[in-house]
Amino acid sequence: MKRFLPASLIVLLMGSIDVQIGKKRKWWKFYYKPKSYFFNEFAYHIGPFLIGSIWVLKWTFGDFRRFITLNAIVDFIFAYPVEFLSRKFKVFRTIKLSNFQFFIYFFYKAFFLYLFQYLLEHKLQMYQDKQ
Repeated sequence: MKRFLPASLIVLLMGSIDVQIGKKRKWWKFYYKPKSYFFNEFAYHIGPFLIGSIWVLKWTFGDFRRFITLNAIVDFIFAYPVEFLSRKFKVFRTIKLSNFQFFIYFFYKAFFLYLFQYLLEHKLQMYQDKQ
């Protein structure tokens, strides 16, 4: 699993930047009052996002179609049923994003995740071939 950690961390960093943009533009709202990244979005980044990215790469890397399909399914579940339940239980809700836009907000990162992992694997292979 540590094989997929670097690419997952790079995409996690991208997501952290996205969060700052989203907070500034009020794309969502967390009901928990400390309006801090560490009390709200951070838990989703370290939990489902980072761990999910590693596992999806582990299960599907090498088969891009399977990778994109699994990412689309996971991101759809988060953008629709999880967002609905989060709104119902007053955890968070989207404000200026439709569910489809929320889905795209997560889904586009899958392409970068695969690209970063592919580049890391390619560089590693080139290094090993030189030895």
